Amino acid sequence: MEHNIVSREDWLAERTALLAREKEFTAARDALSAARRELPWVAVEKNYQFAGESGPQTLSDLFQGHKQLLVYHFMYGADWSEGCKSCSYWIDSFDGIAPHLAARDTALVLVSKAPFSTLRAYRDRMGWTLPWVSAQDSDFNEDYGVSFPAEDLQGLVTYNYRQSKMGSAEMPGISVFAKGGDGQIYHTYSTYSRGLDMLNGAYHLLDLTPAGRNEDDLQFNMSWLKRHDEY
Repeated sequence: MEHNIVSREDWLAERTALLAREKEFTAARDALSAARRELPWVAVEKNYQFAGESGPQTLSDLFQGHKQLLVYHFMYGADWSEGCKSCSYWIDSFDGIAPHLAARDTALVLVSKAPFSTLRAYRDRMGWTLPWVSAQDSDFNEDYGVSFPAEDLQGLVTYNYRQSKMGSAEMPGISVFAKGGDGQIYHTYSTYSRGLDMLNGAYHLLDLTPAGRNEDDLQFNMSWLKRHDEY
């Protein structure tokens, strides 16, 4: 891997100049996060039901006693033999953080269309400990824009807040919910596609290296990727 080689003094000058740009980016990101928190909320009117470790669960149950809930929409179709390898890559960055989120009154749950027994077996294979529930008998995934009936795929569907042609009945995303003092649940935010990028710790570590993600010459992004037990 060839690169420009300079003296330590010249490197410090270049690094200091880049630091100014990094600080601008951090300030812009903080402002964007503040704007995200100021978005209005929408009351959740449906009584969604999920299947999980302790049997049937409601959306309220997924909060685990906290006031905030993060739902990662994990791509795992009802008839799939394995979970999405890209979603698996993301969840490798999440496992182990539940106590830290709980300390800030927040729960994190994975939700997929596959039956719970299938999800549990895959979670065991991956060695994850995060709670995972099935929305197989619910329209939760459809309502939050990550699962699409096969007949709808013939035309345009709405994903990431715009109409597009979709090649898969399952797509990734993350949705955020908050619980009011009266127990009412509100939808506060959802993001999809590249909006999930900031949640992947491995990618952002690679961004610090000279080679970066090194995906420009691949047929498609993440074509190099395998589940962590397949390398």
